[in-house]
Amino acid sequence: MSSIVWFRQDLRLADNPALASAIARGGPVIPVYLWSPDEEGEWSPGGASRWWIHHALGDLQSALEETGSRLIVRRVDQSLAGVRELIEETGADAVYWNRRYEPCAVARDAEIKSSLRSDGLEVRSFNAGMLFEPHEIANRSGKPFQVFTPLWKHYETLPVPAPVEVDLAELRAPAQWPRTCGIEGLELLPKQRWDRGFYEHWDPTRAAMLGRLQEMQRDGRVPAYLEDRDIPSVDGTSALSPFLHSGQVGVREAWAMLGAGEPSRLGLRRQLVWREFAHHLLFHFPETPSRPLRGEFELFPWHEDEAALGCWQRGETGYPIVDAGMRQLWCTGWMHNRVRMIAGSILVKHLLVHWLEGARWFWDTLVDADLANNTLGWQWIGGCGADAAPYFRIFNPITQGEKFDPDGAYVREWLPELAGLPSKFIHRPWELGDLELAGAGVVLGRDYPRPLVEHAEGRRRALDAFARLKERRQAQGA
Repeated sequence: MSSIVWFRQDLRLADNPALASAIARGGPVIPVYLWSPDEEGEWSPGGASRWWIHHALGDLQSALEETGSRLIVRRVDQSLAGVRELIEETGADAVYWNRRYEPCAVARDAEIKSSLRSDGLEVRSFNAGMLFEPHEIANRSGKPFQVFTPLWKHYETLPVPAPVEVDLAELRAPAQWPRTCGIEGLELLPKQRWDRGFYEHWDPTRAAMLGRLQEMQRDGRVPAYLEDRDIPSVDGTSALSPFLHSGQVGVREAWAMLGAGEPSRLGLRRQLVWREFAHHLLFHFPETPSRPLRGEFELFPWHEDEAALGCWQRGETGYPIVDAGMRQLWCTGWMHNRVRMIAGSILVKHLLVHWLEGARWFWDTLVDADLANNTLGWQWIGGCGADAAPYFRIFNPITQGEKFDPDGAYVREWLPELAGLPSKFIHRPWELGDLELAGAGVVLGRDYPRPLVEHAEGRRRALDAFARLKERRQAQGA
């Protein structure tokens, strides 16, 4: 009697109900990771995510080896075929895993569970990634929530389960291990080393994240969270998102560590519930990664502008707060959340580029790329999702920069070519004269671009496009 534990987005030993249940069942436990990106369709892990997965798997493998176990890693075309091959090799009679909630994963897992049970195996799946699973939560009408605040108030009434205890002392190894290709065999790291900055910015280990949370509590960053989280030059956010997505830290663990009481702690917990909201929406509206939740936005007059999209991707829009964020993203695989909103707004409103183009770019470049969060974020920016900012509410990238980066520290860090500009003009360098710019070593159009579109013109274009959307809706209704 032996059990396969199929690891996916739960790359940890603690608070892992699938692993805990396999151990409690008795008999040898075979931890397995199957790499099958083609099964994910359009949203197979992007380059930055693959970098993170490589290191998270190494972290998990080290943790297993400390217990006397190991991680079996294989590259497969189909997960079902890969699991069946392992069953044949090991004689395992049970397969356990923790659930995922992306549409492709839900459909695949249902098929695998049905097929293996038909083969006579014990197959069980568990919740390791959510405070409460999407199918457990409904509004007073029994329907999915589409506004965050009522969901948050509902969560405040629910007792969150404690993290699951895992008795690693009872984790038994099989007499003979099946073959493994090893983590290196997955070839997740880039062949062209665009990831060098990642190593300076991240320690993608569970211990590092737990240490950061404890440090935030000790040094006062948790009490200061509500003020600091919007200032991109300040290390004021938890940076928990990639660890939650990979499952190196469980959400119930994070909930327990962040505690309750003071408003800042509730603010951090509230961010965990935003993540729940995103998964709730993705589960109930599985078409939203590629289609707007608000169907009328199918008629929106987006522009296909590859040149503008390329400038945005490279951090060459001419708006310093946006370009700083895009360069931070490319260098580190992460962007401050406030800047994500500003940069996204420029793309879908000033430049009128489809929000899906932004979602795809973030998907490839973010180490915390999560289908639910990415979809919610971009549909929020585009005004076409649940609880979204109205499309006609258009961020001014100049005043946003001046409000959230008043001394230009963030811009100076990521746009060193503008470091010599006075703070008063660092978010609007085109307002300086040529002599003043030259004194700071800047020639606009050479060292730094002028804005792709002036803010007033970009705002007008966005409002005109929104007006055309309303006209199209009226015509369609007629």
